[in-house]
Amino acid sequence: MDNWQDAPRPDDLDVLRRQVAELEGQNAELRRRLLQAQRLSSVGALAASITHEFNNILTTTINYARMGLRHKDEPTRDKAFDKILSAGQRASRITTGMLAFARGGGDRREPTDLEPLVREVILLAEKDLQMHRVRWQVDVVGTPKADVNATQVQQVLLNLIVNARQAMNGGGDLRITIRENRDGGTTDISVRDSGPGMSPEQLRRIFEPFFSTKERDETGRGGTGLGLALCRDIMESHRGRIRVESTVGVGTAFTLKFPLVEQMVPVAAAG
Repeated sequence: MDNWQDAPRPDDLDVLRRQVAELEGQNAELRRRLLQAQRLSSVGALAASITHEFNNILTTTINYARMGLRHKDEPTRDKAFDKILSAGQRASRITTGMLAFARGGGDRREPTDLEPLVREVILLAEKDLQMHRVRWQVDVVGTPKADVNATQVQQVLLNLIVNARQAMNGGGDLRITIRENRDGGTTDISVRDSGPGMSPEQLRRIFEPFFSTKERDETGRGGTGLGLALCRDIMESHRGRIRVESTVGVGTAFTLKFPLVEQMVPVAAAG
């Protein structure tokens, strides 16, 4: 006797569609929460240096306020007010950047000038880099733009910068290059460090979830291995790529590759 089954009834198909839709919604929510947790983890890695920076800002503000109170001549007071204003504006830029980064920005994407986007991340990370004796520079070639969700790309960049700083135990050099690669049809951001580099085995596994090259620190905490996996997920959702090259004893470079703005075909943002 032949084996056969009845075709699914319309009611069964409706139930199946609802179940699939529910699972897709749950998956999207889990992804959103995971991205949020990773953003907060990145900010947490900078907490000590940002606290130190705010202490410096407050010290500057107090000292110049005292100078302005002691001296009655107008030029000295004007100088004090200018220094206080400058310190307050720097504090405002840091807090604004931190709050925007921590909140996230949904999934909306738009053509974006990448240089200011990168420099906003450097503003959050620069005190941490200074405290760990990491010298940094940003090079810009052309007028690089890409169709991106700014917060998500900044999340990728901050993760790469923090990873690079942690790899350069004792200090080193960090170089970020933003460029149009018209021959390749991409806009690229590369993050290159002078750390110890990675072995071929580490390179093969670097984007695997839960794989980490970080050793446990004095608190017993190490890398979760989720950061780079999420970075790749974000880049793929932008129809881009993340590439890595590394040489033991020389350093590591991660490159983010986005389609050029004029080559983008409008599509709904991934959830």
